[in-house]
Amino acid sequence: MKLRFITFIIALITTSVFAQEVELVAKVSKNKLGLNQRLRVEFSINKQGADHFVPPNFKNFKIVGGPSHSVSQSWVNGKATFSQKYSYIIKPLRKGEFNLPSASIDYDGKKLKSKPVKIIVTEAVKIPKNPNDPDYIAEQNIHLVAEVSKAKPYVGEGIYVEYRLYFSNNVGIYDNAVTEAPQYNGFWNQEIKRDGSQVKTAMYNGEQYRYAVLNKALLIPTKSGKLTIDPMKMDIVVAVPTGRGDFFGNPITKQIRKEYTSARKTIIAKELPLEGKPEGFTGAVGDFTYELTSSKNVLKANESSQIKVTVKGKGNLKLFELPKIETPKELEVYQPERKEKVKITTSGLTGSVVDNYTVVPEFKGKYKIPKTGFSYFNPKDGKYHTIATEDIFVDVTEGKELVTSTPNNEVVKQTVKTTGKNFRYIQTSTTLAPIVKSDFYKSTLFYLLLLLPIIFIPIAILINKKKEERDADIIGSKQRKADRLAKKYLSEAKSQLGNKEAFYEALERALHNYLKAKLRVETSDISRDKISQLLQDKNVDFNTIDNFISVLKDCDFARYTPITNVQMNQEYEKAKQVITQIDKQL
Repeated sequence: MKLRFITFIIALITTSVFAQEVELVAKVSKNKLGLNQRLRVEFSINKQGADHFVPPNFKNFKIVGGPSHSVSQSWVNGKATFSQKYSYIIKPLRKGEFNLPSASIDYDGKKLKSKPVKIIVTEAVKIPKNPNDPDYIAEQNIHLVAEVSKAKPYVGEGIYVEYRLYFSNNVGIYDNAVTEAPQYNGFWNQEIKRDGSQVKTAMYNGEQYRYAVLNKALLIPTKSGKLTIDPMKMDIVVAVPTGRGDFFGNPITKQIRKEYTSARKTIIAKELPLEGKPEGFTGAVGDFTYELTSSKNVLKANESSQIKVTVKGKGNLKLFELPKIETPKELEVYQPERKEKVKITTSGLTGSVVDNYTVVPEFKGKYKIPKTGFSYFNPKDGKYHTIATEDIFVDVTEGKELVTSTPNNEVVKQTVKTTGKNFRYIQTSTTLAPIVKSDFYKSTLFYLLLLLPIIFIPIAILINKKKEERDADIIGSKQRKADRLAKKYLSEAKSQLGNKEAFYEALERALHNYLKAKLRVETSDISRDKISQLLQDKNVDFNTIDNFISVLKDCDFARYTPITNVQMNQEYEKAKQVITQIDKQL
């Protein structure tokens, strides 16, 4: 019975060992070292029976120790492990980036090879006399690294830079602060929002580290050539083991403050190709769609329509101009209102940009808004693309007839229309009578005209005194003048109370005409942003400006919502009040 049990255990161990996949693995103590440092290279195989180990060609390195050979076998929690190792201590002979070639070993008639190992050799570093020096340990176990998604983008193409703090399990971090933020000269940049700073695990220089992302930013080159990303600098409080333990055997650490700096990064921004570059290209780089739409194609005179120029997609959405629309002079067009819905991601800006034009026709007729085109460069295929729209037609069914002049100012002959009053009889004879001469002196009219100045002098004095009192009241005078001006411009809107569309169109037109008269600007220059800026320049207070813009917004909004007569009266009074306030301040 005992013999069967021992046989079962041996068979189980043998099965467990041979169940593992056989491989020859190369490990180094560090992947980056100074010219005056050494490193340990270890080759291990996890199966028995391997023989004839052939080390790699240690070109560019000198063997200063080894080879040493060791074999170990263990049984832990029912699992058997085996390891056969060959170790070397080597020293670099020159600076550079090298691949340590593969080693080989024979196993079961096959030749197994290890994978090459990348090793970076830098300038000679300062090695402390004491390898347990806390400052040296902190420097070797913490690294501040800047990683760039693409080193050679096109001008206008989005890339991102990510700052990572790598730290090994040998040290701890108690506090950190950025002392110098990186500079992005030559880039349009925007920070990318992150969901906290989660600690993750990754390989760095061939060793396993923990890391946290400190900062991430979207960068878009604005010019071609060699661009530099300056380093980030940090102060970090590091807990370094001292090599001693407390009463319970726990390691004792020492906290030191140390400054870390990321490497300076260089980006080569490529100029956009000249071949195939469209004439109307304004710098759009990415992948986009484009459309030109109208909210109404059939409308009446003085009724507004919205023409939208929309670009959607992924790319440098905030760094190029949208195409401009051209309209016939019979259509009154306001400055476009810009609307942006853009999100910032690691792959660039995503969303849409819209220019919204308000078009108001004045005359009856059918008008054409010519088609437009939008060009962009797609860095994925390295080509320019152009999207063209269709013509938009606006049909104005009601309104004033457009008077057109004939070419070369030619006189147009018209047929004379005869009516009963075209020609009248000319009288050829007359009857004369003597003029009766009356005596004006001492007549009733004479005495009336004589007394009239005496009567009107006291009245004139009284009126003049009242006028002086009114002129002395400067605030009241300005108030009355502003009220008269508001009533003048809002008279048409008041006459349209009860007729929603006509009222709000007249109200909006009154507000614009008032600004045109007071600020001496053209209708084409009027936009909400421009209005705010002009009024701020005239020292109008922000509350009054907000009220004015609010009335304009209400005019747009009310056309598409149910409105009562009471609300229209309130809107009229609000507009009257805001014009009065602006005029007083101007």
